[in-house]
Amino acid sequence: MLGLLMLLTLSGCASWFDTGTRDPEVRLVRVELVKARLVQQKFRLHFRVDNPNDDNLTVRSLHYRLYLDDWLLSEGESEGWFTVEANNHASLVIPARTNLWEHLRDLTRRLKHPHEPIPYRLEGELETGILLRHDVHLERKGEIIPAEITAE
Repeated sequence: MLGLLMLLTLSGCASWFDTGTRDPEVRLVRVELVKARLVQQKFRLHFRVDNPNDDNLTVRSLHYRLYLDDWLLSEGESEGWFTVEANNHASLVIPARTNLWEHLRDLTRRLKHPHEPIPYRLEGELETGILLRHDVHLERKGEIIPAEITAE
């Protein structure tokens, strides 16, 4: 009887640590071409961070790897902390540099049809929390339309 009572009590304690919060979502919204040269391309990656919770979300950083088809387009991390309001979203723009020289032939072939989408894959971690860090693993797939990537 005492053992059953202890088990019931312990299962109640486990629910104390369940905060009921959901993980934020991160999406790549846009890839903006800043400058394109033969051996180096500069982009701005526009991300959207959605906070589905009733509390503000402090984001420490976003570590990402962005693949275009199976080519590594860019990898890096954001700088500085920011807060996403409760039940809201925030935009994050990260400058990126890459060298697509080795993929130039394949990329040129893909760009002949600028309205045909190119698949991408976003992987990474979103570091959140003020005192206690919480890492959210990211993996998202989508498509980029080359005609929508224009230089300023």
